[in-house]
Amino acid sequence: MTHTEIEITPELIRELLRDQHPDLADRPLRLGARGWDNQLWRLGDDLAVRLPWATGPVDALLRKEHTWLPELAPSLPLEIPVPQRLGEPSDRFPHTWIVTTWVQGAPADRAPATRAAESAEALAAFLTALHRPAPEGAPVGRSRGGPLSEHAEGFAHQLATATELGLVANPEAVRAILDDAVAAPDWTGPAVWIHADLHAANVLTADGTFCGVIDFGDLCAGDPACDLAAAWNLLPDGAADRFFDLYRPAADPATWRRARGWAVARALVCMIIGDAGVHGRLGGKATWGPPAEAALHRVLATADGL
Repeated sequence: MTHTEIEITPELIRELLRDQHPDLADRPLRLGARGWDNQLWRLGDDLAVRLPWATGPVDALLRKEHTWLPELAPSLPLEIPVPQRLGEPSDRFPHTWIVTTWVQGAPADRAPATRAAESAEALAAFLTALHRPAPEGAPVGRSRGGPLSEHAEGFAHQLATATELGLVANPEAVRAILDDAVAAPDWTGPAVWIHADLHAANVLTADGTFCGVIDFGDLCAGDPACDLAAAWNLLPDGAADRFFDLYRPAADPATWRRARGWAVARALVCMIIGDAGVHGRLGGKATWGPPAEAALHRVLATADGL
C-alpha cells in the first residue's frame, strides 16, 4: 500500500463539504478510522465522510459503492454504510469521496465475536441475503470471486512469506489445504453478489455478535466461496458447523473446499500484515494478526484426511 501525499485534515474536509455539500459542512467532524484504502471521518452522529488516502483505483471503488450499496442495503439483515452523497474530484482533492451513513459497532479485529450460536446465525443470515444472483452489469472482482486456479501462485507466495516470518508452524498442512482448494471443481452456479473482503477489520460487533459489515470496495459478482471463508475467519471456535447448517443454499462439498482455501489465504495475508504492524513496517496493522492466527488454527482443525 502506498499513501498519497495529500494530508487529510478536518479543514480540508470542511472545504470539500462547503464546496459540494454545504448543508453538511457545519456538522461536528472527528476521525473515525484509518483503513487500508480510505480514511473515515465521522460527520455528526449518523454520517461519515470516506476519502481515499492510498494510491491505486480507489476512486472507482467508491463510485461502485455509491452505485450499488443503496440497492443492496434494504435486503441485508446487518447494517452497512449506505452512501448518501458523492464528492467529485477537485483542485482541493483530486479523488472521488463519499458521504455514507455511520455504522455503530466495534471492528472484530479489536472485539471478536464471542457468542458462537448468535454470531453464526447472524453471519449465515447476512450471506444468505447477500448471495443472490447479481444483475447484468454488476462489477467484476479485482482478484476474487473467480477460479482459485488463478490464485495458486499467489497462495504459494503468501505461504512462503508467512513461513519465512515464522508465522506458520506446519506449512505442509497449510499447503495441503490450499492445494485441495485449488483442485476443487470451480463454481458453476450463477455469479452472485459477494463482499469479497470479509476479514475481521471489515465486520463490526456488539454484545459478542455481529452487528454490521463495512468496506464494500471489493463488492463484485462471483463465487460465494470467497465469502463463505468467513465461517473460519470470523466466527468463534466451534461455530462453523452451525453457520453451514443455516446458510442457504447449502454449500456443496466443492464450494466448502474452495471456501476453506480462501479462509487459509485470507488468514495468511492478515497474519503477514499483523506481523508488519508489530514490527513497525509500512502498511502493518498489529490487530489483524491475532484473529488471523486463530482462524488458521480453526481451518487446520478441519484438515483430517488431506
